[in-house]
Amino acid sequence: MNASESISKTPSQTSSGTSSSRLKSLDALRGFDLFWIIGAEEIVHALSKAYDDPVTGFFVTQLTHKSWAGLAFYDLIFPLFVFIAGVSLVFSLTRSLEQVGKMATCKKILWRAFLLYILGLFCYGGISGGLEKLRLLGVLQRIALAYLFAGLLFVNFRFKGLVIAFVSLLVGYWALMTFVPVPGIGAGNFEEGKNLANYIDKQYLPFFKWDGDHDPEGLLSTLPAIGTCLLGIFAGLWIRRTDVPDQKKVVRLLLAGVAGVLLGFLWNLQFPIIKKIWTSSFVLAAGGYACIFFAIFYQVIEIWKIQKWAAPFVWIGMNPITLYVGTHIIDFSNISAHFVGGPVKASLGRQGEVLVTLVAMGLLIAVAHFLYRRKIFLRL
Repeated sequence: MNASESISKTPSQTSSGTSSSRLKSLDALRGFDLFWIIGAEEIVHALSKAYDDPVTGFFVTQLTHKSWAGLAFYDLIFPLFVFIAGVSLVFSLTRSLEQVGKMATCKKILWRAFLLYILGLFCYGGISGGLEKLRLLGVLQRIALAYLFAGLLFVNFRFKGLVIAFVSLLVGYWALMTFVPVPGIGAGNFEEGKNLANYIDKQYLPFFKWDGDHDPEGLLSTLPAIGTCLLGIFAGLWIRRTDVPDQKKVVRLLLAGVAGVLLGFLWNLQFPIIKKIWTSSFVLAAGGYACIFFAIFYQVIEIWKIQKWAAPFVWIGMNPITLYVGTHIIDFSNISAHFVGGPVKASLGRQGEVLVTLVAMGLLIAVAHFLYRRKIFLRL
C-alpha cells in the first residue's frame, strides 16, 4: 500500500471542511507567494527610491536575492511555491487515485509536468532568439520536474518510503557536493563557479544558462528541489488527516517549521544555505519557513475564519499559472504608465514611480478578480 492509498478512505478535505470545498488557506498562501513575484517587489523598490530611510532599506534588502550564500525573504518565494505544489498534489492525486486508479494518475502527472515544462520554455522566449537562447531549465521547469518526481513517489510509496526518499535526496546531494572533486578545484568547494553543481551545468547543460556557464535552476540542484516538494507532501498529509484536531495540526506545523529552520541553519555551518544551488540546508530552512507560513494562514483562515483580508490573495492563488505566464506576455507596468505616467507621474516627483507600480498591481489584481468571478481557471 502506498502513502496515498493509506489515507484514501478519508475525505479529500480537512476536518474543518467538506470533501467538495477547497482549502482556502492554501489558495491564499499561493496567492500571497505569487503576489511578490508579479509586482509587489517592484512597489517596495519604488518606495525605497521615494523614501530613502532605514525602514524601506530593510524591506528592499529582504526583497533582494542574496548574491550567493545567506537567506532573505525573497529567497523563500520560489521554494514556498514548490512546497505548496507538494501540499496541493496530496489532495489532487489522492482524489485521482480514488477515481481513476494509479496508472491513469501517473499519466496525469506526466502530462501536467510536460505542460508546465513547455510553458517554462515559452516564458523564457523559447527559440525566438535562436537555439542558443533556449533556456532548458528555469522556474516553471523546476516546478515541473519537482512535481513530476515527487508526484510519482507519492503514488507509488508509503509514507516511510517518502521519508527515505527525502533523506536520501538531501544527504546524497550533500555527499556529492562535499566529496566529489571538481576538476582543477577539488572537493567541498561551495563558491560560485567552483562547486560541483555549477561544474555539471557548465559541462552538460546545453544552450542558454542564466548565470553565464551555469544556472540557478541547474541539473544537479534539481534533486534537492524534489525534496522541497516532498516537504509539502508531508505537510499536506498531516493537514488532510481527519482524526487530528485543527489546532493540533497548526501547533505541529509550527513546531516542524521551527525545527526545519534550526536544522537548516545548523547544517549551514558546514553546507552553506545557498538558493542558487539549492543546498540541503536551504531545503530545510526554506521548508521550515514554508511550514510556518502555512500554519499561520491555516490558523487565521480555517480556524479563526478571518478571511476577507485574504480575498485578493485567493483570486491570485486560484489562477497562478495564468497570471505568472500573463506577466511574461503583457507588460502591466507599461499599461499603467499609459494611465498615470507622463505629466501625472512627473507631478508627483519621487512618488510618481510608486503610483505607476501600484496601478500596475491593481490591474493584475483586477484581472485575477475577473477570472475568479467568471470561474475561469487554467487547470493543467
